Amino acid sequence: MSVGAWEPENQASNDQSRTEIDRVLLAKIIHALGEESGENAPDLKSIDQDIQLAHWLAGVPAAQWLAEAAHWNEAQLWALIRFFTLAEMQLPEWRGGAESPVIPLAKSLRQRKAPLQREQLLWIREHSDNRYLPYGPL
Repeated sequence: MSVGAWEPENQASNDQSRTEIDRVLLAKIIHALGEESGENAPDLKSIDQDIQLAHWLAGVPAAQWLAEAAHWNEAQLWALIRFFTLAEMQLPEWRGGAESPVIPLAKSLRQRKAPLQREQLLWIREHSDNRYLPYGPL
């Protein structure tokens, strides 16, 4: 009987946080929500199946979201913030909690000197039960 050395599983190959954020998928999300003010909260259960199944996006690290935010304008970032806010409430397996993409996306807007406006903050509060949105844990 031989005893081999135990090696942990290669986390890099199984780690979804290392997955590239798919800009085509984000563009679909933005298109589905639109770039307007977002007064209405669309029913996400009726959107594209690819989007509904992309719940792994909720687990992408904040640093990766901050880097990705540079590729989108303020209206597009607001559409993504609205989507991730609603997804936590409407879609199964989309719980972001303190790791929600809303937090780094809102931070990217602050870094651009275009922080969320009062109406936007109220919209997030009205459509979410995540106590960490939009600024994260204190």
